[in-house]
Amino acid sequence: MTAQAKTVLTGCLSPEPGTALTGCLAPIDKEGLDKLIAAGKANPDVIKTLKCKTVAEGRFRHLNYIRNLPAYIVDEPPGLLGDDTAPNPSEAVLSALGSCLAVGIHANAVARGITIYKLEIELEGDLNITAVWGTGDLSEKPVGFTDIRAKVTFEADRPREELEALIAHAKVWSPVANTMTRPVNLAVALA
Repeated sequence: MTAQAKTVLTGCLSPEPGTALTGCLAPIDKEGLDKLIAAGKANPDVIKTLKCKTVAEGRFRHLNYIRNLPAYIVDEPPGLLGDDTAPNPSEAVLSALGSCLAVGIHANAVARGITIYKLEIELEGDLNITAVWGTGDLSEKPVGFTDIRAKVTFEADRPREELEALIAHAKVWSPVANTMTRPVNLAVALA
C-alpha cells in the first residue's frame, strides 16, 4: 500500500496557486482505522475501563493524572475564586465533548472516503452556578448544563447535506455525547 493510499482523505487547501498551504489537517492512518473497525465488529462487547486520579493542589486547582501523561490541570476562573490557570470542570466537559465529536466526525469521514480540509467545533453551554457546589442557593433547580450548542465548521469535498448527515451520525456514536444525554451509574464513596 502506498503512503498516499494509507493517508488520503485529509487534505490541505492552497488559496491560490503558488501560495502557502492553508487548512491542513493531519491525516488519520486509514489502514489503522480499518483494523480498529474490524476489531470492533469482531468483538462488539468489549468494555474498556478508563482511569483518572484527581489530586487537589490547593484552592480550586486540581491535577488530573491519566495514563502516564503529564498532569491535566483543572482550575476555576477568578469569578469562582480560582487562579484562572486552566479550564474549569464544566469547560473541561465542553472540551471533552468537542474533542469526542471531532474524533467521530474525522474518523467517519475517512471511513466514508470524504477528504477534510478543516474541522473546528465551537461549543457553548448554559448552567446555573448559584448553588456554588452545594454551598449557595440550594433551591430546586437543575445543576449542571441545561443546554449545550455545538457549531461545526467543516471544509470537505462533499455537499452540505452529506456533511450534515456525517455530523449527525458522529453525534449518535459519540461516547461523551451519550454520557451526557443518558443516565449513567455513578458511585462516589470514601476510599
